[in-house]
Amino acid sequence: MPNKYQRERVELLQGTLDLLILRTLLPGPTHGHAIAKAIEFNSNDVLQVEQGSLYPALHRLIKHGWISAERGTSENNRQAKFYRLTAKGRKQLALETSKWDKIAQAIARILRPARAAGTRQTGV
Repeated sequence: MPNKYQRERVELLQGTLDLLILRTLLPGPTHGHAIAKAIEFNSNDVLQVEQGSLYPALHRLIKHGWISAERGTSENNRQAKFYRLTAKGRKQLALETSKWDKIAQAIARILRPARAAGTRQTGV
């Protein structure tokens, strides 16, 4: 049974992947393999998305109503499932992006504290 730390860690990872998927779908419908490749490409290959993480995330996003799926033909003439951002998903993307920005700014303040006079700092 995972402890509280492990459960929170998984939720953070899932939430981050969800955000990246929603953002990747913003320009239009895309199939799963292309979503993973777009995340890898746009992160300069820093972020690798494994199928074992991607497809459960896609199913979770469908369940939330943030994306929809339909069958189609990929660029290499193969049958594939294409995922599309829904109106609800667009709202969620805006909300999650705002949350992410706040978290990133807070972490940046801790990692790179301002050296200006009057700034409260603690020694490490």
